[in-house]
Formats: sequence, C-alpha cells, structure tokens
Amino acid sequence: MYYSHGNYEAFARPLKPVGVDQKSAYLVGSGLASLSAACFLIRDGQMKGQHIHILEEMDLPGGACDGIYNQEKGFIIRGGREMENHFECLWDLFHSIPSIETEGVSVLDEYYWLNKKDPNYSLMRATVNRGQDAHTDGKFSLSDKAAMSIMELFMTPDEKLYNKSITDVLDPEFFESNFWLYWQTMFAFETWHSALEMKLYIQRFIHHIGGLPDFSALKFTKYNQYESLILPMMKYLEKHHVQFHYHTRVLNIEFEFNQDQKQAKRIICLHKGERESIDLTENDLVFITNGSCTENSTFGDNDHAPIMNTKEGDGGCWQLWENIAKQHPDFGHPQKFCGNISKTNWESATVTTLDDKIPPYLEKICQRDPFSGKVVTGGIVTVKDSHWLMSYTFNRQPHFKTQPDNQLVGWIYGLYTDVPGNFIKKPMKDCTGIEICEEWLYHMGVPEEQIEEMATHSASTIPCMMPYITAFFMPREKGDRPFVVPEGSVNFAFIGQFAETTRDTIFTTEYSVRTGMESVYTLLDIDRGVPEVWGSCYDVRDLLDATSKMMDGKKLEDIHLPFIYKVVGKKALKKFEGTMVEEMLQRYHLI
Repeated sequence: MYYSHGNYEAFARPLKPVGVDQKSAYLVGSGLASLSAACFLIRDGQMKGQHIHILEEMDLPGGACDGIYNQEKGFIIRGGREMENHFECLWDLFHSIPSIETEGVSVLDEYYWLNKKDPNYSLMRATVNRGQDAHTDGKFSLSDKAAMSIMELFMTPDEKLYNKSITDVLDPEFFESNFWLYWQTMFAFETWHSALEMKLYIQRFIHHIGGLPDFSALKFTKYNQYESLILPMMKYLEKHHVQFHYHTRVLNIEFEFNQDQKQAKRIICLHKGERESIDLTENDLVFITNGSCTENSTFGDNDHAPIMNTKEGDGGCWQLWENIAKQHPDFGHPQKFCGNISKTNWESATVTTLDDKIPPYLEKICQRDPFSGKVVTGGIVTVKDSHWLMSYTFNRQPHFKTQPDNQLVGWIYGLYTDVPGNFIKKPMKDCTGIEICEEWLYHMGVPEEQIEEMATHSASTIPCMMPYITAFFMPREKGDRPFVVPEGSVNFAFIGQFAETTRDTIFTTEYSVRTGMESVYTLLDIDRGVPEVWGSCYDVRDLLDATSKMMDGKKLEDIHLPFIYKVVGKKALKKFEGTMVEEMLQRYHLI
C-alpha cells in the first residue's frame, strides 16, 4: 500500500489482484469502517460478494452512524457527522456508491449538488443570557501568549506529546479564548484530552481555521447519516451478495506467531447465543473493529434518565480487543482508552418538536425558517454560560424521511454531565428527557412559567448516555493503538477509530473509511494509491491564511514579542521587500 495525490490515480481502476478468487473476508462489526472495507473489497479488490462475511453483534448495521425510528421512543440520533471537502477517502468511496434517492447518480453527486445549492454556515454560533447573541462575531480572541502556544504545539514533534494532556502544553490564557470555545464544542475536546490529538487536528484542518467560527467549512448530508450514508452502502453490498450475520458477537480471535509472521487462525463467536468457531487459513482475511465510541450506550425517555452502570472495559468491542491485545504487544493497549469512564463520557439527547410552540424560539436564534428544507442552525449553537456546556443543532429538515412535515428533529449534547444545570439543579446524567428539554428551553429564552408545559407536551426528548464517546481522545503514545496492518501480518488488519494510521484524525467519517481502504489495499496488494491526507499543513498559503485569521486582523508588527525577536523580525521583513515573500504576507493581510 502506498499514498498518492492528484487525480492521475484517483480516476484509475486497478487490475484484479492475483489469487483474489480464492480468498474470503470476515469483517468484525458493521460500522462505517467495516462497510467501507467491504465496499473496497468488491470495487477495487474485485472479490466476490459471496465470499465476504460481516459479523455484527446487533440486528442493525451502521455502528455510530445511526438514525432510527423507535416505535416506543420515537426518532433517535446519538450524534451527527461533520464533513468537509478534503475527506479524500470518503469521497473516493462514495463517488462509486449509487444514490438510493436519484437513479443514475452517486451519493457524492447528490451530496455535492445539495451543498452547492444550500451551503452551510451559522448565523448564531453561541448564546448567553437565555438566547441572546454571545457576540463571538467571528473572532478568535487569542492573546499573543495563547497564539504563540498554539504555534509551538503545531511545531512540536509527536513523541514529545506522548501521554500529555492539552493543559500540559497550552498556556492558561488559551482556555479563555473564543478559539477554545469553538474548538472544544465542535470537536468535543476537554482539557484533559490528548495534546497529541489536538496537534493532529490543528495540522489536519489548518485550511479550515477561517471557517471555524461560523462552520462555513462544514458540509452535511440531506438526512441523518444512517439514511444518507449507511443505507446506500448496504444496498450496494446486498446487490453484490455480501453475507451479513447479525446477532453474532465475536469473543476472540486467536493468532499464531511464527518467527516474524502473525496469522489469524480462528474466530471465536456467539451466534444467537450458540458458541461457534471459524477456522481460518492465510486466504481468509480478517478485518477487526477494535473498540467503539458508542459501545454500551444507554437510552432514557421523557420520564427516565439513561442508566449508566458500565464498568471500565465493559462492552463487546472492548473485551474483544482486550482478548486480542493479550496475545501480542503489537496489538495495542485498550485500557488506555476504556479505563476511565469519568473522562470519556458525555450525554446527548434527541428532541422532536410536536407542535408550533418551540419552533419560533429556534427560528429567532438560528435566524432561518426551520421548515424551509434548507440549512437551519448551520452547525451547533453553543450555550456559552451553560453549566453543562450545552450545544444543540438542527440540520436540514426533515432529518428523517418518514418525519411528519410539522415536526423538527434536533440534537442536544452536554460536555459536563456531572454538574447541576442552570435551571434544572441536577447533573445532566441524572435528568429525564423532559428535564433536559426544560434546561434547553430555559437557555432558548422560553418564559420560565411556560417551560415545564412545553417540555412535557410540545416535545419528546430521548437522552442517551455514552460512556466511551471520547475514549479515542485520551492521552496516548506510540503502540497504544495497533497499526492498521501490524508488521508481519499475513491475513488480518485493524480498522476504525482505534487503529493507527498516518497523520489523519479520529472522530471523523474519513478516519473510518481511510482505515478500511488502507487495510484492503494492503492485504490484497492493490496496485492503486490510497489518497494521502490533505497536505494543507505543508502549504504556505494555508499557513499564512490561518495565521491571519487567528490574529483577528492584527498585523505581525502588532504582536507583543521579546525585544530581540522584534529586532530580528524587522530585519527579516526589510530583506523581503520587493520579493514574493512580501507579496504573500500582504495578500494574507499580515503586513
């Protein structure tokens, strides 16, 4: 497997891999990474669909990319997926997946047309004082000291950030900035999370710094991610006769180690409660989803809080990884990620409006008609003075194909689940759906005397507690996550958010698809390049533009630096007069 860039290989079809007709594939889990790997096995590996087996513990595919209607609870979404134009592997895949909405076009086609016609951006990024504009006004409000600490983080080698938290490396003034407000609520970072991952995110998305304050960098699907992304993949795989085995929990995969080679020899699983064993040869490829951010999620309803009784390491994906990791050091250290639920949990809630009482408050904040079928909030609205650090979003409506025309479905989440709310004096984790809705309505500016009635009769709110939702952000070092294809692997790979690949960032759809693509291309030796991670962190134009945006219009000479640096800087600028360097600095408003 090798990386490529440009469109030469992007439009090429690889030759059929040698011996692929004699090979089979077993994929553990049916999340986005696994379904992507199956699609690449068929499209580029040209493997017969009948030879591909997907082993899924639940009765529904999609993993964290969910969106369902539950007969008892109503519409449920555990989260949303933010995408951008440089998800190279994602778009490489979806330009080949037929749309299930429009005959003769791809999922990428319809997605592209939608976001061209109705581009995303927010008109109200944050509120204070019960629905009033927080007036972040597109500013990052970084002090010179805070800006310098971001620059230092950007330049720090990975190994110097191993096992360090964000607070270990960033100046305290940074956490007072709008930059941190945008960042932590958009990506769900907390102060104790990995400094290494923060650096990778900054490098990965440096080209979108300017779009951070208003979400103009983002693009969204027409419906929830299950209906817009997962279902078209399922139709594609079913058309190619891929074998889905539901109610199948993989307990362990047994390996054989011979000198410097590693081979998966046996899959141990429970199928509908019966223990089964699948013997493997070197022609049987195994793709392992190790770990899951939505494992052991629990739901409440209007009248009940979700119960969280998960102990560290509980859950099928985590226990599978633990059993695998015991067999070789190259298989990672799951406890680094699943061993501290107090630092990896947060809670979300799906709210469905049932009448015409709540939508006007939403329209006042988002400054758009939420029933127009176009962008509504344009990303999350963060309640800056919320004790829970609550954010909420309503994407294009309807968010579900079967959603009634007079209803809106949105998503609320809180980063701090263990502190009392502003209106509901209870921790979010102990709140019923109605209580979470009351807290939300309070921050929307609904008169206090009307809040209980509206939360009870004008909305249905389904809370969801996710004990591992930010597990992949925990501080780590090299070796804690197994490489997609470990050294010496004969017939297996790790895929998903807890597999290790170069330069890309977790908690994205792109990471799942990338690991799926890299695993298939490596194990089948496909002679076509995997698109490299977009190289904006090496592009001087993007670096200068990001610098200018983060400085909120200040010039280089306005930055407070030690005297010696100012002297050196002035001399350097003098030497650049009349050159292309001066022209670039002027173009990006730095001088």
